[in-house]
Amino acid sequence: MIELNETFFYKFLKFGVVGMSGMAVDFGITYFLKEKIKINKYFANTFGFFSAATSNFILNRLWTFQSADPQVTSQYFRFLVIAVVGVLFSNAIIYLLHERFKWNFYLAKLISIGVVLFWNFFANYFFTFVEK
Repeated sequence: MIELNETFFYKFLKFGVVGMSGMAVDFGITYFLKEKIKINKYFANTFGFFSAATSNFILNRLWTFQSADPQVTSQYFRFLVIAVVGVLFSNAIIYLLHERFKWNFYLAKLISIGVVLFWNFFANYFFTFVEK
């Protein structure tokens, strides 16, 4: 069961701040690849997402969860598995909103980020950065 205390909410807040920096990385890389280099929007989205996931892992490990787990590679792998599920959610949401409902690509991407934020936080809280 989740113990809802100040530490939990503080971690969620920090996770959100890190997510905002990741969003800047994600949007910047996605925009550059899609608009300037003209590559497929889903490849651009995926590459932007994983670039942000890498920067987010580092910041969340050091700042949000202050993890001292010596198994950094294993921890990073768990983080990326969660990110893979997140990027699948993200692409599905973008596809639905952009292709089916004809919403703006970046609005659809923004909504997908909001949905994936909750998945990522809870999965990482209980799986990646579990205090031992």
